[in-house]
Amino acid sequence: MDLGEVVARYHHWKELMPRVEPFYAVKCNDDKLLVSTLAALGAGFDCASKAEIEMVTGLGVRPERIIFANPAKLASHIRYSSSVGVDLMTFDSETELVKIKQHMPHAQLVVRIRCDAAAARCPLGIKFGCDPVTEAPRLLKLAAVFGLRVVGVSFHVGSGAEESGVYARAIQYCRALFTLGAAAGHAMHLLDLGGGFPGHTGSSIRETAQVINAALDANFSGCEVRVIAEPGRYFACAAYTLATMVYAKREVPAKEDDVEETHTMYFMNDGVYGSFNCLLYDHQEVTPVPLNTAEGTPRSSSFWGPTCDGLDCVVPRMRIPALPLGAWLVFRDMGAYTLPVASAFNGFPVPKVRAVVDRRLWSVLKELWPLTENHFVVAPPAPVAPLAPVTPAPEPHRAVFVECALK
Repeated sequence: MDLGEVVARYHHWKELMPRVEPFYAVKCNDDKLLVSTLAALGAGFDCASKAEIEMVTGLGVRPERIIFANPAKLASHIRYSSSVGVDLMTFDSETELVKIKQHMPHAQLVVRIRCDAAAARCPLGIKFGCDPVTEAPRLLKLAAVFGLRVVGVSFHVGSGAEESGVYARAIQYCRALFTLGAAAGHAMHLLDLGGGFPGHTGSSIRETAQVINAALDANFSGCEVRVIAEPGRYFACAAYTLATMVYAKREVPAKEDDVEETHTMYFMNDGVYGSFNCLLYDHQEVTPVPLNTAEGTPRSSSFWGPTCDGLDCVVPRMRIPALPLGAWLVFRDMGAYTLPVASAFNGFPVPKVRAVVDRRLWSVLKELWPLTENHFVVAPPAPVAPLAPVTPAPEPHRAVFVECALK
């Protein structure tokens, strides 16, 4: 984990969208160091369950910096949210309003509407969000009849959205609902833009930021409306790099009638039941890069996880020079929807996270938040050869240092 990448992205967000407060989507990656760092920088948090609220508040985050952004909540989770002071929560149905009325009538409610991007890695409108034209106006009136307070509108265009214009359409719907909400007696002051922001290396949110800023100016200029968003992969994806080791391989000879050459199957110590569950659940595509330059003619190859399940295939086919046993492979952009879903199936453990941070950045962060050096790997002193002259051992590195953007 490169902590500098997280900090740089936070500053970049604030530079491009100064009006929009990021509320990190904890479900994307609940690594406590990541959450603590974003809390130190001033971010809020999008939690979807009791456990996520418990973890974030346990780190010292104030409840007003949390939105319970799950439109279909367990009653026990609503009661817990009430007990710790997390009053802001979303809904998208009449039954949810009835439940909230029963268990937390003082909640500050945000109606979630549906407005899908033309293309997204994980569409969410199929599960959450009421129609902004036919359903949301009725729910606003019903909430008023129940004596509940609706303070805003939210939407989610889809995780990994591939369209920027959808934010403008959604913000227009929200503007109309603010007007209808006021007519129903609600004092609405919150606009939640949801997620959908890209986070892989080389991606940019500049175009999306321009669309959002223009739409806010056109629809909410001069209004005292608080604007938040729920980025997840934007902060987490590129900050994490996975290293796996090749511990076995198998040569599959070409069939007599097959024009292709011998195929090599490589077995790694992580697979789809671990970090690479993102292949199944997040529709990601990954590419292994040898840590040490592989030489030779590229050969037909595939990469497999360690479990005894035939489904545990990470890369079904690619061409790469032959790799020896013990070779290390690097997979970049592995921070989003990987570790939180990983399991120790078949007895293979979830990989450990090693954090790296620039010394100057560390000196700033530890003043902002109660982080300690226990979060980082402390390298031992270099070993001294038995027959070598006795010399003072070098000071141990307090962390592994990388360059990062620091403002």
